[in-house]
Amino acid sequence: MLRNTFVHIPGVGSKTELALWSSGCLTWEDALSKKRKTSFGTVADAAALKHLEQSEAALSDGQHQFFAKSLGMAEAWRAWGEFSGRTVYLDIETDGGNSGDAITCIGLYDGAEFRCLVRDQDLAELPDVLSHYSMIVTFFGAGFDLPMIKKRWSFLEIDQIHLDLCPTMRKLGIQGGLKKIEKQLGLQRDEEAEGLNGLDAIRLWRQYERRGDVGALEKLIKYNREDVVNLERLAEHAYTLLHEQTIGPFVGSAR
Repeated sequence: MLRNTFVHIPGVGSKTELALWSSGCLTWEDALSKKRKTSFGTVADAAALKHLEQSEAALSDGQHQFFAKSLGMAEAWRAWGEFSGRTVYLDIETDGGNSGDAITCIGLYDGAEFRCLVRDQDLAELPDVLSHYSMIVTFFGAGFDLPMIKKRWSFLEIDQIHLDLCPTMRKLGIQGGLKKIEKQLGLQRDEEAEGLNGLDAIRLWRQYERRGDVGALEKLIKYNREDVVNLERLAEHAYTLLHEQTIGPFVGSAR
């Protein structure tokens, strides 16, 4: 979908993008073809084409920062297909506080392996771990997870493409919290984690911290794992539907 995108060009909006697709200009390659006369609305052709050349170079070099800036969070979903192999699904748990020090653990899933960073164990490794990824996928991460991480690591520059599935799902008319949406889509959780919520996560951490209850920590990690692993399936679902709704009608009529 990223190579079908034109709204990341400064000054190009959705109407111009639709006009481009309708005219048969479906990809960056189409627009850059010298055989085609392309109009970018009020944006000068030379400026638009230069941006597309920069886009091709940035994608080829894996420069996610270019797309994080030009797509913004509203259109970040468009980059998921190209960057899914360098994506981390992330969810934090806290002890109920609002400061960065309230973070108790952070779950990370890369599509193959799950890892949970735990306070007083390996939580401090987060900045280094994140540096290996180009895209971060969360659920309501823009409102909670990432601000909390920034409080904890004020020096950390989070320059990855950020796909927040909460507003992205709303685009599709899918409302509610993560667990409600999972049920709507038929996603199952591990029996031990089924029915647990954020308050339970706080309670489990306190049992571990105050009583040394290792079993409580293990249960908390299982709960966190279900949150992050299911984010991948939600991201794939959202991407597929948005792709179909956005450019699907034009692909069938492509030359």
